[in-house]
Formats: sequence, structure tokens, C-alpha cells
Amino acid sequence: MERLIRRVRFSVSLSALLTLMIGLALTFALFFTVRQFETARQNAQFQQNAKLRINAVVGSLHDAVAHIEVLSQLFSTFGVISREQFHRFTAPLRERSPQIQALSFQRLIQSGDRAAYETAMRRRFPGFTLTELVDGRVRRAGLRDAYLVIDYLEPLFGNEGLLGLDTAPMPEWTEARRLSRERGSMAASGALPLLLTGGRQTGFRVLSPIFWQGAPIDTAAARQRAAIGEIAAELRADSLLEPVLQAQGFPPQQGMSMLLYATTAGAAPRLIARYGNAPPPHAGLAQGPTMLPAWLFYDRPAPVKLSFTLANQTLLVEASQAEIFFAHGHNASLYALLGGLLSTVLAAAYVYALVSRIATIERVTRERTAALEFANLRLAEDIARHAQTEQRLQLRERVIEVSANAIILCSAQAPEYPIEYVNPAFERITGFSAQEVLGRSLDFLHGSQQYQGNIEQIHTALREQSEGHALVRHHHKDGSGYWSDLFVAPVQDQSGAVSHFVVAQYDISAAMGYEAEIEYQATHDSLTGLANRNLLRDRLNEAISGGRRRNGSFWVAFLDLDRFKFVNDTLGHEAGDSLLKIVAGRLLTCVRETDTVARLGGDEFMLVLPENPEDGTGVVVLTRIMEAVALPIMVQGHEFFLTCSVGVATYPTDGDSAESLTRYADIAMYRAKELGRNAFQFYTAQMNERTLDRLKIEADLRRALERDEFVLHYQPQLSFKSGQIIGMEALLRWNHPTQGMIAPTRFIGLAEDMGLIIPIGAWVLRTACLQTMAWHRAGWPTLRVAVNLSPRQFMQQTLVQSIAGLLRETGMVPQLLELELTEGTVMSDVDSAIEILRDLKALGVHISIDDFGTGYSSLSYLRRFPIDV
Repeated sequence: MERLIRRVRFSVSLSALLTLMIGLALTFALFFTVRQFETARQNAQFQQNAKLRINAVVGSLHDAVAHIEVLSQLFSTFGVISREQFHRFTAPLRERSPQIQALSFQRLIQSGDRAAYETAMRRRFPGFTLTELVDGRVRRAGLRDAYLVIDYLEPLFGNEGLLGLDTAPMPEWTEARRLSRERGSMAASGALPLLLTGGRQTGFRVLSPIFWQGAPIDTAAARQRAAIGEIAAELRADSLLEPVLQAQGFPPQQGMSMLLYATTAGAAPRLIARYGNAPPPHAGLAQGPTMLPAWLFYDRPAPVKLSFTLANQTLLVEASQAEIFFAHGHNASLYALLGGLLSTVLAAAYVYALVSRIATIERVTRERTAALEFANLRLAEDIARHAQTEQRLQLRERVIEVSANAIILCSAQAPEYPIEYVNPAFERITGFSAQEVLGRSLDFLHGSQQYQGNIEQIHTALREQSEGHALVRHHHKDGSGYWSDLFVAPVQDQSGAVSHFVVAQYDISAAMGYEAEIEYQATHDSLTGLANRNLLRDRLNEAISGGRRRNGSFWVAFLDLDRFKFVNDTLGHEAGDSLLKIVAGRLLTCVRETDTVARLGGDEFMLVLPENPEDGTGVVVLTRIMEAVALPIMVQGHEFFLTCSVGVATYPTDGDSAESLTRYADIAMYRAKELGRNAFQFYTAQMNERTLDRLKIEADLRRALERDEFVLHYQPQLSFKSGQIIGMEALLRWNHPTQGMIAPTRFIGLAEDMGLIIPIGAWVLRTACLQTMAWHRAGWPTLRVAVNLSPRQFMQQTLVQSIAGLLRETGMVPQLLELELTEGTVMSDVDSAIEILRDLKALGVHISIDDFGTGYSSLSYLRRFPIDV
């Protein structure tokens, strides 16, 4: 009997120990399973976030290179543009691409043209000379057969010292320049110090060759001969990641870092840019073969890498995530571990107490037979097994209760499939309490929305009593919709028949929202919300395709605001942005929902008016638009009255591609501005010829002064009293090498717009004075010469000093020089004009005013102006 009692006591300890071991095994198995699920979800989330940011960086870099290619194509189409045009074209490019540090045009200068080039540049930049970079120092360039100098540079402010720098002998440019000319396309250098930062910053240089218009460039040798310069862009390395991500709305993510490498064949990648700061991997749990795996207690997703080519330079971008302790944001695994340990200890204690009680009873009833004692022992073992089974069920219920995803248990009774159980996550996600949904049909979750995704796959799974999966549109209790990944699986009873279905919902609304937001940002203007260039291109192509199918037509209208720059200059860009938003709203109210209104940038808009606008509706819409823009606008307490100029191109009469229609509408818009603004003009073929002629004249006008193509004609001035010649009026003419004599009406206005009127006017004054002195020496000592002054010349601060110096240099008597001004020149700022005229009169020169009274002047001003004629 004593031996039996000892055996029973031994069984008590063994039962408790077995209960404890089994419970711990189940707890850790559950913990491993939950951790694996959480780790997989963490990796998937990181992969998605990393790819979005990497794609944003790569896309921004390709957009920056595309901008450089657009600028190169502009030179290829119209020849070498003016310095002001280069500034206007590059300003929006640098604003949209923060990684572009600088843009420059490098002109090829032959040794024989160096002196003339330096002389011409000194008129604009005093002290200018060709320079070269030797041992990090800038010095005057030595003599060589040809130079490749920086002619245009943006931004110019603060970087004037780089103008005229000869980059031909610089070895870091050689390989990229060779590749660009051999291929006839863009090429990039390796990572190197940037010129604009004085070598303090690292980045890339992207070069694009410029060739003579019309020169053959079908071979590498031909392209080398036809090269006249190149477009160079400096991309700053530390602006390739963080500014791009911030501009596209990606906030910094804790623990995430991004690295950008420059890769070269046969060499290790070189780190050139970093964003974020991820610490090194945790080494405490991952060392040794007997240690637990590091992912069990720490989350560290695998890095995401992407290699891509920028021009000819291969880059590698890598995104990585710092380790995160498993308890941070993963309560499910922590609860499973703690709950399992607590339940195991309680179960072991319960079994120990229960079996101990049986042993006590056995000690009290030791007179009972051995068979009864044996039966009691078997009963205790059955109870232990029941407790273990109950523990497993409790663990399963706990997992469902703490799940972050909605779990639904519904009956297999068709067709209602009534709901019998929902977990707390379902109540949190949908807003419905368990009492509100128990007994209701599973279909009520879908609501009355028409589009339900591929919900039919779920219905098929329910009918066929099989597993099913679908992306479904549900609705919250408040009626708002949300997207979920829906899984359904059948549950069999003891007989093998399907009695219930388990439905799991994974809320993916945030991911769907991110995708929709990215798509909207890619197709709409961030300031006005109108369509951007990308969406406009798609809409134009759709309209062209529809016009071809229906044999119909539509209009493309290019709209530019008149005097918009005045708002920015007076009240700042914030006021200008407010005005643009108001104008955008007015444009939308003037068109139909099927029409397209897009903002191209600045104050330029484009409209697509489909469905045969020639029936009269198109003109009505254009008139309504101009009237809407002309309405008063209040900005920062100031009232503005704007007008607009509109150019219209017609499909298919004017063009059958998006590019041609856009270009022709732009040309028509500029024609509207030339004719006085506040009007709309339809494109004609003659407008394109005028535009090409204007660009050709602009390009030739820049070199006309260097090539000594200007000549002066002199018109005699007679005295009515004596009939004698008393003076000459100097008249400027341009002897073009191919077009012959060009009248001033064709080039004086251009010279005013391009800023060339000042050096041209200085040449006219000097030449007229030298000719007058020659006449004096030939026997005409009293002959006076009259020279016209342009408005820009007249408003120069150094006008009086320069004329005084010219008189001293030529030896001309001041009284024999007559300066002729137009009414508009002196009436733009009367007080300032009077002060300048008095200073000129103090020198002794004569003053005459032409066209007086044709504007808004009054005869009373004649008494205030110190004029002679």
C-alpha cells in the first residue's frame, strides 16, 4: 500500500510537469507562427514603401535628364538662342528639378574669333576674358586652336566668374564629351567635384552636343565636325534624394535610409548620396549555431536595390530599414507569448492541485482495493487530457480575439449565410457592434454600392463550399466605403459536412488611397489642380483618336495672361499664385465637363475644345473665357484687371499630332500679342514662317555687331531760310550677308527686346561722331549730326557720362551733336526724363523731340522740357 501511494505522488509531479512542458511547447509554437506572419507583413510593407521612394527618385532623375534633352532639342530646332531666351527656358526647368545645380551653354570658339568674342562679351560683362582652370585656380586662357567656353550660365548671379571658362582642356569632361559627340546624344561624367560650388560638392555632369543647323551628322566624324558647342548640366549629389522625396510628398520614415552609389565596371560602388541614418544590424541574438534566429525578436527587412542608367552613367539606389524590437508595434506575438505562458502555468497548477487532491483521497481510502485505486488513477489522466484540450481551444480563441484583421463566422445555410460570430477587430474596422450584425446575412456588408470589385468570386466559393479570395468594396456603419482583401474558407463538422464559413477581412484602404494620390499628383498641377502636361498629352491623343474615328475636328487653344509679370513684380509670387488659382477656377466655369483645361507652367494655360467647335460654340467659349479673365480680381486688397492672349490651332486642318497642335497654338498666341494683346488668333501657315524668320533674325542679330554688318546712312537737314545743308541725321541700316539691306522696322524692336540696342546705339553714336569730325576736316566745320536715342539708352544711369567721354575721345564740339528722342521715351517717367535732359543740356548738346503729340502728352510739357527742336 505504501508503495502504491509513492507511485501516485510520483504521478502527481509527472502530470504537472508534462502539462507545463506541453503548454510551453504550444506557446512557443504559436509565438513562432505569429512572429513569422508579422515579419512577413513588415517586410511587405517595407518593400512597398521602399519601391515607391526609389521609383520617385529614379523618375525625378530621368525627368531632369529629359529637361536637359528638351533644352538641347530647342537649340537643334532654332539654332543658338539668345541669353534671355536661355534664362527663360531654364528657369522653370531648374525649379521643377531641384537636383540640377546649374545649366550652361558652352560655345566652340576658334582661335581667330577669340578677340572679337572677348570684345563683344566685354560690352555686357566689363573685364571679360577667356580663362582656364589650372591646379584649382582660374587664370587667363593660353593660346590654342579652339576653345569650348561657358557662354550662358544659369543661375548667373554670384557665378559670373565662370563665364568664359574654357572646359576643353579639363580631363574630367573629356570622356563624357567624346561619348556625346560620337553618339550624337547625351552622356554623363563620373562622380566628380562641381564647378558651381568651387569643388566643395560632388555630383555629375551631363553633356548634350549642339550641331550646326542643316549639317550632316550621320557619322561620328561628321558630328565632330558639325559641333558648335554643348549643353552642360551639373547634378548635385546631395540633392538627388532628400529634396526629391520632400517635393513629391514622402515624409521621412523612422529607421529607413536610402543610399545612392555610382558604379563602374571592375570597381567597387562609390557612395555619393545618403538620406536617413539606419544603425547597423543587431548582433546580440544572431551569432552562433545554437542561438535563436534574429528575426524572432527583431524586425529588419531585406534591403531593396535598383540599378539604373542615367545617360551613360550606371547608378545604384538602395533602401534599408533599421532593426526594430519585436514588441514595438507587434502586440499580437507579445500577447500570444504572455498569454500562453500564463495559461500554461495556471494549467500546470490546476493539474497539480487536482492530482494532489486525488492522491490525498487515496491516502484516506487506502483500505480500498488496488483495482479501485488504479481506476482513480486512470480518471486523473483523462482529466489531464481534457484540460490540455481545453487549453488549446482557449489559445485558438485568444488568437482570433487579438487578431488585427476582421474575422467572421457565418452559417453555411444558403442563401442568407447568417453571421454567428465577429471578433473585436471587425467592430473596430466596420463600426458595427456584434449585437448589430449577429443573425444578419453576410451580404449586408457590401451595401448598395454598384461596384463591388470581384465579389462574384466570393459568391461562387459559398455556393461551391470551397475556398475563395477577392478584392471587395465594403462600407462602414456611417456609409463610407473601404477596400478589403477578403478570404473565405469552409468549416466541416464531425461528420465531414460543411456547417460554417470563416471569413477574414484585411483592410487595404490606405494602400489604395496612396495609389490614387500618386496617380493624381502625376496627372494634375499642384497649384491649380488643373491637368498637367502629362494628362494634357493623354487627353490630346484621345481627342485625336476620337477625331479620326468620327472624322471630326476640335480646337487647341493656348492662353497666356497679359501683364502677369507685373503682379509678381509688385506683390510677389504668393499673390501671383493666388491670382493663377482664381483664373483657373474661372476657366473651368467657361467650358464643358468634356473639355480639358490644363496649366503648362507660369501663366500659360491650354484648352482642348472637342466636338466640332466650328459650328459657333467654339467662338462663344473663347469669348466667354476672355470676358471671364477680364473681370476684376482682388488679391491682397488690391484690384487687378487682367487680359489674355489666345492662339487657336484646329485639328486636322493645322496638324494631326499633339506636338504640332501645341506648337501652332503657341505661335498663334504670340501673334495675338504682337497685334496688341487681349485677342485671339487662329493659326495660319504664314505665322510659322514669321516665327522662324524672327528666330533666324535674332540669331544673326547677335553676331551682326561683331561682324561689322551695320552701316549708317545720312539724311541731309536743310534750312528753310538759306536753303543750305546745316546737318545730317544718322539712319541705321543692317547689311545682312544673305538678305541684303534690312530696314530698321525688322530688327530695332528685336534689339530692344534682346537688350542689344545699348551696344548698337553706342556704336551708332561713336560712328556718327567720327564721321562728323571727318566732314569738319573736309571743310564743313558747322555741320551738325542728329542721332536717335532708344528708350533703353535714354534710361541708362551712365548715359550722360558715356556721351561726355565720347565727345572727349572724338574731339567733337558738343553743340554739333543733336540727340533725338521720341515722345514715348520722355513721357514714360516725366520727372526722371527732365533731370536727364538737363544733365545732357549741361554738356552743351542739342535736344530734339520727334512725334510729339501722337500719344498722351500735353503742350504744357514743352515748357518743362529743356529742348531745342
